[in-house]
Amino acid sequence: MSSSTGPDLTAIKAKQQKTWASGDYAIVGGTLVSVAENLCEAIDLRPGQLVLDVATGSGNTALAAGRRFCDVIGTDYVPELLERAKERAVAERLSIDFRHGDAEALPFKDGAFDVVTSTFGAMFAPDHERTAAELARVCRPGGKIGLANWTPDSFIGQLFKVTGTFVPPPAGLKGPVLWGNEDRVREYFGTRVSELSMTRRTFAFRYLSADHFVGFFKSFYGPTMKAFEALDDAKGVEYAAAIFELIGRFNRSGDETMVVDSEYLEVVAVRA
Repeated sequence: MSSSTGPDLTAIKAKQQKTWASGDYAIVGGTLVSVAENLCEAIDLRPGQLVLDVATGSGNTALAAGRRFCDVIGTDYVPELLERAKERAVAERLSIDFRHGDAEALPFKDGAFDVVTSTFGAMFAPDHERTAAELARVCRPGGKIGLANWTPDSFIGQLFKVTGTFVPPPAGLKGPVLWGNEDRVREYFGTRVSELSMTRRTFAFRYLSADHFVGFFKSFYGPTMKAFEALDDAKGVEYAAAIFELIGRFNRSGDETMVVDSEYLEVVAVRA
């Protein structure tokens, strides 16, 4: 897509790949394992099903499906994340096939999978409609599509908003948290699904302190790391202060620790 008609999605994806390859998302992703486990239960996975985990990252949901004796393929367009996913599968002695793949152009035949999943992954692909079409295309009729997406008003959704005020996203780019809006999800899938169940759930971020969280994300979470790198020292201090203020609004710990609930939308759809 040319810049005259909208954002350059090819350039955006190239930048995204570099962002997600920076830091070490596997360390952040490791704290989110319970979301993947809960999604597999919501889908009601059956042993032996062929599962595709899209934008698998370091493999949380692929591994969760593998623990349920499914045949699993995990795809991501960031080679560094796939390597971490492979390491984790080896450590757990799970036979999972991790492959390079773009959520907007999945390298599989129509209806190839019983179940297609994505946990905080496919929501970041810049072309939302095309991504939804691909998730549905590779799922067989009667199969299930399961997603976990941060909502706009969640802690993470608001963190993205704060980041965007300091490092604005490309003009015209749809925010990933639109995938956390029920009406948008219905719009994206349309008649491709015959059933659509959406449940708002929460994940609790638990850190030693607000300082610990900011330092952790600055060190390991690519989007936060890159945002700090793009700012001069003064703006970096302002950005950190804005994150601390956000944490203060959400923190329910009542002590020096950080316990922040972040809402996400759990989606389970049946392919038409």
